[in-house]
Amino acid sequence: MSATLTSLNPSTGEPVGEVPVTPSDRIAEVVARARAAQIEWGALTAAQRAEVLAPAGEKLVARADELGELLTREMGKPLREGIGEVRGCGASLAATAKEVADALAPETLEDDHTFSTVHHDPFGVCAVITPWNFPLAMPHWMVVPALIAGNTVVLKPSEETPLIAQAYADVLSEVLPANVLQIVHGADDQGKALVAADVDMIAFTGSRATGQAILGSAAAGLKRVILELGGKDPLVVLDDADIEKAAKFAVMNSFRNAGQVCVSTERIFVDESIASQFEDRMVEMLETMPVGDGMDEASRVGPMINATQRDHVLRQIDDAVASGARVVAGGKDHHDNFIHPTILGDLNDDMGIMRDETFGPVACVARFKDVDEAVARANDTPYGLGAVVFGGDEDRALSVARRLDAGMIGVNKGCGGASGSPWVGAKQSGYGYHGSKAGHRQFAQARVLSRAK
Repeated sequence: MSATLTSLNPSTGEPVGEVPVTPSDRIAEVVARARAAQIEWGALTAAQRAEVLAPAGEKLVARADELGELLTREMGKPLREGIGEVRGCGASLAATAKEVADALAPETLEDDHTFSTVHHDPFGVCAVITPWNFPLAMPHWMVVPALIAGNTVVLKPSEETPLIAQAYADVLSEVLPANVLQIVHGADDQGKALVAADVDMIAFTGSRATGQAILGSAAAGLKRVILELGGKDPLVVLDDADIEKAAKFAVMNSFRNAGQVCVSTERIFVDESIASQFEDRMVEMLETMPVGDGMDEASRVGPMINATQRDHVLRQIDDAVASGARVVAGGKDHHDNFIHPTILGDLNDDMGIMRDETFGPVACVARFKDVDEAVARANDTPYGLGAVVFGGDEDRALSVARRLDAGMIGVNKGCGGASGSPWVGAKQSGYGYHGSKAGHRQFAQARVLSRAK
């Protein structure tokens, strides 16, 4: 009898459902099926593949309420966010597929002697390994460009959220040929087996440690790798910042999805002249962030995904307080997998909570004397995913932003860019990137065909 993987509701501890675990020694067979299916799938043009996949978007939108509830019960985020995640992916699927296809269209180049065409061809089989914090959006983010590029995909979702990932794969498979998209379930053993299998590229979102292990394993076969890894995103609040807007951003970006977001604000550096006012306004805004079961309409902050993540966050808080941090707000009434949003002050950069990724609902407020200090401290991390600067003088704020060592920096807003911008990390937060024409092309092999004039 095959083993099963039971998915638990992190709000209640009750089983949501189960899926069969894919035996590690069967993953090679799954990849072989994907390779056989890739021949016909790859023979289509990118535009044709986009046309095939587009109707799945309408199917996701039609089932947004149902699948959003499943997502919330399995992962814990507020129901409105779960439904929004499904609906957003579905509503954008056709446009995203066309955007990828346009990015992969052949390009022509010529000089006095040569006429060349740059084609963007499939690699073959792409392994996609995804996390639990956005358990439908993260697969979507990688599966769609991989498929439109002509690869077949073997998806290994987090063992914490297998049900919504299976539902997503099932919806897409309603419009795709057999074995173009397959899913394997399990934990570390299955992930390692998939990385070691006969795949041509690996797209992964998750922890820095796991990304390093994947990169090491992939090196033996020189497999293409795209990694979006952890973050320790800074927010720099200058002395002329709009305190209301900066504090609102800090609260929302520290506590949304219970802090389980790759670009959560994990370190807040505030000019000492306005720090007390900033902290006071954040405390007042905590009233807008009630904690509870995601199925409760009043909830804005759900649970940690599991007890391991809960214990990690609580340990960071306790260690910081023991080392002299001040609890500005929260820091108590935690229960089960729920951690009440906590604001800490009087922090120094040697504390673990200021150096290691937290991935929980904690806002760490540190004070600085001058801009050079703020920039140096913000950059003092191996991570470099996102960063944000708030300041009244926009030119000055932009100047500070240009000094921050991150892949995406927002000024008086979050770090996300305009439509078509890459989602890119610097330093150890990224290896390759997603989105944008260049990002989509990372799922394809550039091939130059030239002839003499």
